[in-house]
Amino acid sequence: MITLTAEKRDIKDSVEDMRKAGKLPAVFYGPKEKSTPITISMKDFIKAFKQAGESSVVILKEGNDEHESLIHDVDVHPLTGAPRHADFYVIEKGKKVRVHVPLVYEGVSPAVKDKGGILVKVMRELEIEASPKDLPHELKADISSLTELSSVITAEDIKIPAGVTLIANPEEIIASIAEAKEEVEEVKPIDMSAIEVEKKGKEAKEGEEVPQAPDNVGTGAAKKEEKK
Repeated sequence: MITLTAEKRDIKDSVEDMRKAGKLPAVFYGPKEKSTPITISMKDFIKAFKQAGESSVVILKEGNDEHESLIHDVDVHPLTGAPRHADFYVIEKGKKVRVHVPLVYEGVSPAVKDKGGILVKVMRELEIEASPKDLPHELKADISSLTELSSVITAEDIKIPAGVTLIANPEEIIASIAEAKEEVEEVKPIDMSAIEVEKKGKEAKEGEEVPQAPDNVGTGAAKKEEKK
């Protein structure tokens, strides 16, 4: 199992100073453990997290005490992705734990290779229960059984190691095959009536008659001439 050395810390101490010194602020807690602030090596934590993830047991060694734990939560920097804080859940001795274990897809699907199907990964992890020593780091899903476009893999098809109990619904679909469909470009029909209306409007504008003066315009001047 992976082991990390932990040191108790004062919550009044600056976490920024800890990070600059290569330490990661963290805390561990559990059913039988009170919440305890600690620091661990940033370098060692990054390495352990890559190996253990959130489903493998990590031993926290604090002085003469050792705690079997799971990395429960990690706060990371939004830009750099570097860890800023970690929570460890201490497992109660003699008790089993429930965790979500990552699924790793392997093999080649004949339905994809030979029939043009598309692999659909419905689930990325499965919930299981086991003693800390029996917890698997990952579970494998063999997609070579997907031979037809109608084929599926369910949770009960996944090989579960000894000492591990599947908590997820056995009939839950893990992976399936989708039939590839040709994309047809939609060609919108031309609205001829709209074009004609626009054309007529244009012609009317170009051939527009010059407005004629009303008949009564200028009659006043004509009457004056007559009086003369």
